Amino acid sequence: MSRYRIENSVVDTDNATANWSQGTFWDGHNHISVATGSQWVDQTLYRSRRGRYYTVTVPRISGQRDGAEWVSPEEAARWLLANGHEVPADLQEAAEGVSE
Repeated sequence: MSRYRIENSVVDTDNATANWSQGTFWDGHNHISVATGSQWVDQTLYRSRRGRYYTVTVPRISGQRDGAEWVSPEEAARWLLANGHEVPADLQEAAEGVSE
């Protein structure tokens, strides 16, 4: 369970109705996050119980804190497509606008 304050809301990852892990690729030396472009920072996409999407970013760097932020439907669809996930029904229209 992780709780984050985003603007005037508090989200709890245990209450999320869905979550998706980042994709990774091997650059010859390290596994790199598709979502962040970093070997040191991971990101997960969540759908809140109210149907809003947010990302949780977790740095594996000493002294840096985890954080969360709301993302638009278009950003969520783009994140899912870039990370190799199926787009859920509620984001199909947004996906049409961001994919070629």
